[in-house]
Amino acid sequence: MNDRVILLVEDNRDDEELTLRALAKSNIMNRVVIARDGAEALDYLFRRGAYANRPASEEPQVVLLDLKLPKLDGLEVLRAVRGNDDTKLLPIVVLTSSIEDRDLIDSYGLGANSYIRKPVDFDQFVEAVRQLGLYWLVLNQPVPHR
Repeated sequence: MNDRVILLVEDNRDDEELTLRALAKSNIMNRVVIARDGAEALDYLFRRGAYANRPASEEPQVVLLDLKLPKLDGLEVLRAVRGNDDTKLLPIVVLTSSIEDRDLIDSYGLGANSYIRKPVDFDQFVEAVRQLGLYWLVLNQPVPHR
């Protein structure tokens, strides 16, 4: 199972490190690709720019998407991913500290598969990431690659 890639779209280095620590603590050893802004995430997903030669085998199994990002915010990323035939079925979990109802509604309206608010407490965060990993990387049946 650990050959499945996770795309983590996160601009905050502390939250990135916390997420990586939580994944490791939960024994989720999948390769994690980090995109630090919305434009980089789309470049990775659409194989352009620095990722133009990315192998098809490195398609992410799931995208963990923060909303508050530089260049393009998470909602713009979600809109672009859902508007593309090659990525429209890709599982996207919004993982954010936003408590705004508008962000929750807009995320689901644009096709997010899940919306998780980052717990402030580390142990709660680890548990949330453990459950997230168990579901999306082990239990969930992914769409076959075309």
